[in-house]
Order: sequence, then structure tokens, then C-alpha cells
Amino acid sequence: MGSRVRELAGATPATRDRYVDLLRVASLAAVVLGHWLMAAVTPDGVGNLLAVVPALQPLTWLLQVMPVFFFVGGFSHALSYRSLLRKRPGGSDDSVYSAFLRARLQRLLRPTTVFVLVWGAAALLVQLLGGGGGLTGVTLRMVTQPLWFIGIYLAMVAFTPPLLRLHERYGWGAFAALAGAAAAVDVLRFAAGVPYVEFLNFAFVWLAVHQLGFLRADGRVRRPALLAGAGLAAACALVAFGPYPLSMVGMPGEKVSNMAPPTLALLAHGLWLVGAVELLRAPAARLLERPRVWRTVVAANGVAMTAFLWHLTAMFGVYGALLALDVPLPAPASAAWWAQVPVRIACAAALTAALVAAFRTFERPAAPKAPGHPAASGGGPLAAIGATLCLLGVLGLSMVGFNGLLDGRTALLIAIPVSAPAAVAMTLGGWLLVERAGRGRGAR
Repeated sequence: MGSRVRELAGATPATRDRYVDLLRVASLAAVVLGHWLMAAVTPDGVGNLLAVVPALQPLTWLLQVMPVFFFVGGFSHALSYRSLLRKRPGGSDDSVYSAFLRARLQRLLRPTTVFVLVWGAAALLVQLLGGGGGLTGVTLRMVTQPLWFIGIYLAMVAFTPPLLRLHERYGWGAFAALAGAAAAVDVLRFAAGVPYVEFLNFAFVWLAVHQLGFLRADGRVRRPALLAGAGLAAACALVAFGPYPLSMVGMPGEKVSNMAPPTLALLAHGLWLVGAVELLRAPAARLLERPRVWRTVVAANGVAMTAFLWHLTAMFGVYGALLALDVPLPAPASAAWWAQVPVRIACAAALTAALVAAFRTFERPAAPKAPGHPAASGGGPLAAIGATLCLLGVLGLSMVGFNGLLDGRTALLIAIPVSAPAAVAMTLGGWLLVERAGRGRGAR
């Protein structure tokens, strides 16, 4: 792997924006570290450190960095789609769209599918043997929760072509329209009490952040200090005077969450984060010119998604080992608990590294198709249907988990009950449709 990393790092073109690669890795790493730190596991269950110590909630304004990842996604998707259009100047919209979807989703869905199949088989075996209680049951229920991020990212990929066209025509106006839609949803939700309307902000808020990535790709984020200041002022005002909680991550038992579904306050938070990371762009770019630093970023990017998928597995594995060895778990936020934090995080990191070594091969992109490979007629709609099924399946699985697999346990996906087997079937079926649409019928 080391020689492969050196080869990739050495072949990096001078025009590549290395800072974007750093932001992608750093944002996922921050999420992983935040999950490991916030989990307050006791023999009685799993809590949240931020609920135990509310004074720590302002830290979420620094550690809630998912908007940065989606911002980076918009930048990368714009470059990728435009590159494909240049390479296929005579291709139909259908063929370009299906090829774009397959190329962008390959490194996302291959490791995700393996994760789902491995955990599904393990959950089935555990429950057939009569297990599923205690920490095992909690693990089966919670280990799929980070998949919500995969579902949202799928939607961003699927909507890239039409939203990129809107961006090319209206620029900041397209972002303003999405932000305005997010604000309108919150007005209908909080002022008018319209049921279910809040779920629309899963699209409007995150796609608005994604749109900022398009603007970055065209060099139109020219005043990052203004963007950061305006976003921070808006977020503070909304939290201080509106119905929004202080925490930018979900909290157990709260009536209103800034995350699920996302709110206008989270969008303002995303604006300030995007402005802040853009202010750091120049010094970070100089740092990334160092060969050793750049090789580290390249290596991390090659396994980032696999590490993200399996990091909760590693965390619960560490806690399970502690309980099996009768190591006492101190009360969360106590002095003994804080003293144990570095050891738990180090063990979780080591176990995650082992899981990455076992499953990283599935994150490697498949061999590219031969030039001129024909795409299937009608491949665009087929790819769109496949992406939609994957989106619904992954989101459903993030909500229902694998506990109660044999009991028919369901969770509401907007207003539709979804079971784990149904979610897995939608995910796998959708991926097969995306693959078929991208490969085309003329493949030899």
C-alpha cells in the first residue's frame, strides 16, 4: 500500500486542489472522534456526554463539521460532471448522467454494501442464537446510524446535474433560493405547525451547502471572512431568539433538533464553517506542498469511507471487551471517566485500523470502462431510480438498525414504516440498477 500511495502522491497534477482532499479527510476524522468522545456507555445503556454536561454543547459549533464534507462534495461533483461532459461531447444526457452516477457512487456504495451485508449476517446469526440484549442489542440498533450521511450524499450526487445547471445560470441566486426554501420550511413548521413539512429540509439545507461547493469550484467564494461572519451572526441570532437548540448535533429526548431534520440554524452554522475553512486555505496549501504531508492525506483519502463506516463497530467492540473483562466503566464525565478517555480512543483507533485493513479493498474503484463504451438507452432514468432506491434503503436502515431483525421491527421513514430487510433489499436493488445503467447494454 505504501508504494501505491507514493505513486499516487507523486503523480498528483499541479492543478489539483489538495486542500479539498485535506478537508474531506479532516471532516470525517472530526466526526469519528466526536462520536468516540460523546458516547457515554454504562452497563445500563448508552447516553450522550453533551446531555450529561450541557456546558460542552457550544463545542458542537466547532466539531459539527458535516457541512464541510458536503461543501467539498459539491466542489468535487461539479468538477467530475464537467470533466465527463468534456470527455463525451457527443453523449446523450442519459448516458452522461448514468456514467456520472456510477462513477461517483462506486467508491461510496461498494464499501457500504459490504458493511450492510456483514452486519446483516452477524445480526441474523446473533438473534437466531437468542442474543440481542444488553450492549449487543444497543450495538445492533446504533451501528447503522451514521448511514444517514451516506443517504444524504446519494441525494447530492443524484441532483448534481440539474442543480449545476441552475448554478451556472443564477450563481449565488440558486443558493439563495435553496436557503429561502429552508427558511420557508421552518416558518411552516414552527409558526404554522404544518405536519411533516420539516423533512423537506433534509433536501433544502444540505443541498444549499452542496451548492456552496459549486460556487467554490468556480472561484466565487471571494469573501470568506464575510461569509463566516454573516453565518456566525445568523446562527447566534437564530439560537438566541428562535426555537432552535444550542447544540448543532442531535441530543437524546430533545423536542427540536438542529440535525434531524436539519434547520435554518444548521444552514447558518454551515455558512460560518465554510467561510472559516476558506480563510485557512492559503496556509494549508503551503503545508500540503510537503511530500510527507501530502502522502498522508492521499493514504487517508483511500480508506476514509471504510473507516467512517466501521468506527462505531470498533467503539462498541472496545466497550464490549471492557465489560467482558470486568473493567469498571466510570460514571460519564467523572474524573475517572476522563482519565479513561485516551485509552478508549486509542483502542478504538487500533480496532478501526484492523477493520480498515480487512475491508479497504472494497473502497478501491473498479477498473474504468474502455473508451467509447456505449451506455444503455434510457440509462439516465434507470440510474435515477437506482439512486432513489439506494437513498431510501440507506436512510431506512440508519433509522431502524439491525436489532429486532426477526421481530419485524420498523421505523418511520418520513411517514412510511420500513423494516431492516426491506431497507437492505432497496439498497442492494438500487445499486444493481445504477451498475446496469452505467455499464450499458453493449458491454462485451
